[in-house]
Amino acid sequence: GLQVAESGGGSAEAGESLRLSCSVVGNRYGGICMAWFRQAPGKEREGVATIYTGTGSPYYYDSMKGRVTIFRDNTMSTVYLEMMQLKSDDTAIYYCAADPRGNCPTLPENFRYWGQGTQVTVSS
Repeated sequence: GLQVAESGGGSAEAGESLRLSCSVVGNRYGGICMAWFRQAPGKEREGVATIYTGTGSPYYYDSMKGRVTIFRDNTMSTVYLEMMQLKSDDTAIYYCAADPRGNCPTLPENFRYWGQGTQVTVSS
């Protein structure tokens, strides 16, 4: 299977930017779908963005559309989430997920592999 690990979380002030990284180990599939989800206290997990690493094609959920960019490196083993104009509502645990099966799913339950999550805290 795939091993997924996030890094780059931390604290930021409202209006600042933060970049998260997600690395995948054990990929023997070539292009795979990778995604960022987040979960705030007392709320359901929601999607932020997905990317198919084979083409770099992104998809953005409504949660942070217009304030985030997802992209991957040339090895297709690391994906980044650049978050801009952060708000206090963006405070959450951010999870990276990966799935090798065909088209990128949109629901979190359709992603097979998950990282442990990284905390992002935005203060106003």
